[in-house]
Amino acid sequence: MRRYNRPIMELLQPDAPGIDRAARALAGGLLVAIPTETVYGLGANAFDAVAVARVFEVKRRPGFDPLIVHIADISGLALVASFPNALAERLAEAFWPGPLTLILPRTPRVPALVTSGLDTVAVRMPAHPVARAIIRAAGVPVAAPSANPFGYLSPTRAEHVVRMLGDAIDFVVDGGATDIGVESTVLDVTGERPLILRPGGLPRAAIEAVVGPVDLVDRVSETPTSPGQLASHYAPRASLHLVAEGALPDASIGEGEGLVFFSEASRAAYRARRGSCGPRVTERILSPGGDLREAAAALFVVLHELDEAGVAGIWAERVPAEGLGLAVNDRLWKASTKQ
Repeated sequence: MRRYNRPIMELLQPDAPGIDRAARALAGGLLVAIPTETVYGLGANAFDAVAVARVFEVKRRPGFDPLIVHIADISGLALVASFPNALAERLAEAFWPGPLTLILPRTPRVPALVTSGLDTVAVRMPAHPVARAIIRAAGVPVAAPSANPFGYLSPTRAEHVVRMLGDAIDFVVDGGATDIGVESTVLDVTGERPLILRPGGLPRAAIEAVVGPVDLVDRVSETPTSPGQLASHYAPRASLHLVAEGALPDASIGEGEGLVFFSEASRAAYRARRGSCGPRVTERILSPGGDLREAAAALFVVLHELDEAGVAGIWAERVPAEGLGLAVNDRLWKASTKQ
């Protein structure tokens, strides 16, 4: 297997030459950040244990936290996993390509490092056409966690990746802003009843409309069976304080801190109660009209902006716990538990 040696990261465009270079780099053992509809992923050849080990090294990710393997089409599934039942096939037919990761029995060809030694593997077929074109051209499945240092904010734009990882990786394909803005929903289908291990870009109600009731696992796990199950995750540099919607405190917000409102109505109600927060308090709104899809797409963008602004702390309110709001609240809660 030919390996490239590139000491400086290069930004690629999502055109035919860029896709070709990214694919050849992945096949040759390099790390390439690629856009998906959820967040940017840090891709490596899933069959190349050395490349995968570098993903863990660059991200400073603990070895007990498994990766998601991305495929371009259903024909690629047999290389890494198998469907354990008809229900899993129905889910793939309904939601692939898309923001759904399935926990499936893995094949022996998948390195144990990818799955953290588990007999199962997390598999997804992204909906982003550039991601799928790169994977298809590479000719290998791609292990791709979010393209950020472990535990930090997920990247939803190429500039986020460049700022956080820089020359520690080889290429970044600039596919613009991601559409969904939060990671995929992870669903374990190996048991008697489907189990959501991580809320994400596919709402629970959409899954239940296809297969009936699904359970939601406790979000805290010291021995994760999928990405995103650790208690502290997705965190900005500043401490984040999470409160109920409409319950931002009147007296605790100090100068130099940031406020994250769900909607313009939330901000208006807060200002009516408290008045102006002053010029040194930075305010952000996830969705002016209170749209949960818009809020999900804006979440990491807003938190990145507050980090760049150097706020001393962040106060954020929960969003309605329905649809994509479940994923938004999950990410905010995990960000608020940073030690």
